[in-house]
Amino acid sequence: MFAILPISTTYQLVGLLHVLAAIVAFGPLFFYPKLQRNGETEAVASLHMKMVFPALVLLWVLGMGLAGIGKYDMAETKWMGGSIVIWLATMAVSWFMIKPSLTETGDSARSKLSAGIGITHILLIAALYLMIFKPGGSVFK
Repeated sequence: MFAILPISTTYQLVGLLHVLAAIVAFGPLFFYPKLQRNGETEAVASLHMKMVFPALVLLWVLGMGLAGIGKYDMAETKWMGGSIVIWLATMAVSWFMIKPSLTETGDSARSKLSAGIGITHILLIAALYLMIFKPGGSVFK
């Protein structure tokens, strides 16, 4: 879709990096349940905090870069505000539910990690919906 629209090369490059950051941020989440079943709870939490959490931060930076380059009006693009809220929720889940699994052990930590992973999956689906369908206003006019 971007290839047929008159947008800048800078916007396309930042968009590509934004998508790559999303892949790094959310891709490993699909391996977490298997790793957790194999007793690798600490490895999952460590991977999350060393790779996924920084990618989530980069996702925010690049997303704001796209908004700046594209000169979007946040009042006209309600899906962007929703995406920001979902990003904030994802960061909170990562910090308060997944991160504690680095130091905690036992069933409580494993249960908290599982819940955090499940919530993050749901948030990813919601963010993808907003980014693809852009309800409440389109970026392109």
